[in-house]
Amino acid sequence: MALTCSPPSRFAQAIQRGEFLLTAEITPPKGSDTTAMLALAQQLKQRVHAINITDSNRAVARMSPLAASLLLHQAGIEPILQLACRDRNRVALQGDLLGASALGLRNVLALTGDPIHVGDCPDARAVFDLESVRLLQLIQRLNSGLDCNGKPLPDGGTCLFPGAVVEPQSPSFSGLERRFYRKLEHGAQFFQSQMVTDFDQLERFMDKLGRPAGKPILAGIFLLKSAKNALFINRNLPGVQIPEAIIQRLAKAPDPLEEGIRIAAEQVRQARQICNGVHLMAVKTEHLIPRILDEAGIPPLSN
Repeated sequence: MALTCSPPSRFAQAIQRGEFLLTAEITPPKGSDTTAMLALAQQLKQRVHAINITDSNRAVARMSPLAASLLLHQAGIEPILQLACRDRNRVALQGDLLGASALGLRNVLALTGDPIHVGDCPDARAVFDLESVRLLQLIQRLNSGLDCNGKPLPDGGTCLFPGAVVEPQSPSFSGLERRFYRKLEHGAQFFQSQMVTDFDQLERFMDKLGRPAGKPILAGIFLLKSAKNALFINRNLPGVQIPEAIIQRLAKAPDPLEEGIRIAAEQVRQARQICNGVHLMAVKTEHLIPRILDEAGIPPLSN
């Protein structure tokens, strides 16, 4: 089985040690120059256990996450390869997963993917042959040495460490519970959440589902840059409702970005009391993630 592959990913080892997990998200370039991406990843290398490489997030066409993840891996930086079902059928997904395993890329976050119409290629044809649960099932099969048709792979199983997304603030707890258990059943070894704004709801999720499941849950923490940014998210990101008190803090602050850093650091401290880690999202300001962690009292990693 892949989960006993030696050596496990550094991220998997941090989970085994029971560390408070830190991940961050980086978007690959729209072009082929990776200089800025790699420089940014180097800034985060000693602050997070792994860096998520997004897969054309918001359906905006960007560099292949497989290629970008390999470049991080070659630079000694631990990637989490995000893989979305939006643009690939099961044949292509299996090909990318086999390639990832061959290249030594272990960590994979299984995603359904944002709808095509929100991106920059609205006339593209969406695929959605699979969705995130069935993608996890495919990874589970590959790890056990079987292909998408259940036939044996000629050289044994892959060595992939799969994760999934969870939405603790889902308005339907029964729907949340059902999808969470299905993802567990099909092999999810860690969970990263969407942006968390209601920590009471996160704690209820952890009490009822997260802690009993025994898999690490990382709370999504988003750096808000201004009140305008927060209002835009409330209008356009389903399932997220940034509280009015936070919006007012940002609106009244002499420097809204500095206030956003303080708010994110406060949320990291809150999450540290509730769950197993945080997943940090700071779109176009990823260089500020170390400042958020410093403000939250989280030192650089020791290894």
